[in-house]
Amino acid sequence: MRVILQRVSQAAVHVDGVTVGEIGPGLLLLAGFEASDNTADLDWMAGKIVRMRLFPDQVGVMNRSVQDIHGDILAVSQFTLYASIKKGNRPGWSRAAPGEISSPLFEEFVRKLSELTGKSVPTGVFGADMQITLINDGPVSLFIDSRQPE
Repeated sequence: MRVILQRVSQAAVHVDGVTVGEIGPGLLLLAGFEASDNTADLDWMAGKIVRMRLFPDQVGVMNRSVQDIHGDILAVSQFTLYASIKKGNRPGWSRAAPGEISSPLFEEFVRKLSELTGKSVPTGVFGADMQITLINDGPVSLFIDSRQPE
C-alpha cells in the first residue's frame, strides 16, 4: 500500500463539477493498492497516518498529530501510485490492484481511519475521473509505502 500524504489547510475532491468530499485543516491522502496488500498493511498505514506528528505545536515545531488537532482527513483512491516507468515513456499499471481488490481495500482503509480519529472521512468516488483542489500547508508532503517503512 502506498500513500501520498499532504498537510492541507483545506482540500476538496470534485466529480463532474460536483464537490463530493471536502475538509478544512488536516490531511489529504492519495492511496494506492497492489493485489498483495492485506489487513496488516491497512492497520499499519492508518495507525501511522493518524499518529504522525506533522502539525505545529505552540512554538511552531511539528509535534502534533491530526488526532491532536482534531483535524480532518480526505482520502482519494489513486491507482497511479503503482505506475511502472521502466520501459518507454508510457507508464504501466500492472502492479496496481484491479478494482475488485482495491475498492474493498480502500473502503476498509477509510473505515480504519474513521475509527481511529472518531470522525467521518470523506472520499472521492472510486474509479471516477476526479479533480482535487487543495492548499498545501507548509508545504508538507510525504510518500509512505507499507512495504518499505522508513
